[in-house]
Amino acid sequence: MQSIPVLSSSKTKMKHKPKHLRIDQIAGYGFIMPTVILLSMFVFYPFFQSIYLSFFMTDPLGNVVKFVGFQNYVELFTDKEFLNSLKITFLFTVFTVPTGIFIALILAVLTNNKSKGMRGFQFIFALPIAMSVGTSSIIWLLLFNPTAGVLNYLLNVVGVESIQWLTNPDWALLSISIMTIWMGLGLDFIILLAGLQAIPDDLYESAKIDGAGSLTIFTKITIPLLSPTIFFVLIISVINALQAFGQFNVLTGGGPMKSTNVFVFSLYQEAFVNFQFGLGSTRAFVLFVIIVLLTWIQFKVGEKKVHYQ
Repeated sequence: MQSIPVLSSSKTKMKHKPKHLRIDQIAGYGFIMPTVILLSMFVFYPFFQSIYLSFFMTDPLGNVVKFVGFQNYVELFTDKEFLNSLKITFLFTVFTVPTGIFIALILAVLTNNKSKGMRGFQFIFALPIAMSVGTSSIIWLLLFNPTAGVLNYLLNVVGVESIQWLTNPDWALLSISIMTIWMGLGLDFIILLAGLQAIPDDLYESAKIDGAGSLTIFTKITIPLLSPTIFFVLIISVINALQAFGQFNVLTGGGPMKSTNVFVFSLYQEAFVNFQFGLGSTRAFVLFVIIVLLTWIQFKVGEKKVHYQ
């Protein structure tokens, strides 16, 4: 007789448990629904709409006029300007990504101590992260001014002739690369400094007791333990470089002689200047594929050299 209430109470609990689970599930869906709606409106729908438009010819208002299949893709890969924009984009990536990471790493290592005044240096080196692309571009536009710019003034002081930073095809891409390295320095510096501060001090102390020098400690301890952070910075830096647009639009407008006509700027020109939304969508989808492939290659090749603790 005593076992009956026990069984009935357990059955009662089993009946009530699914209701609580349903309430928790509904609450969970309610919390994530705003994010899903925003992503659907501003990420997923534009993405699939872009793929859809890449198979059509459109009028200046973006309305579909004619189905052309893969014609837009054929025209794109046979267009010399498209191939040139790819070349310029990859050159820009090579100029900015390794140099930016190297400089940020050196600055992070130099300021990763508790010496007096280091907080001030850390603040200064991280400051570019607070600057928007437009603001940074205007500042560097003044610095690059061929007659009144500070850079040419400093060159003239040491006896070097002025450089046409943004109007000479040989210097334009390099000039914007210098500006981009400075602009991305803040984020790279903060991430790498955080990675350095996560390395236990005991490892450094043990290495010093064993007689290891600064170079040995840096190559055998710091770099291996910091490799996951460096790998992360590499991934986001490559993606940002491939998507660069604002500084090119403000500083050179794709010139001179299309020497800075990077991929995203050519996409912008095709879609929002020439009003060829089909071709513009084709370029956007190709850029997406390139970013995915490069990211996959980096994970397949680079992650093997990453040392996780």
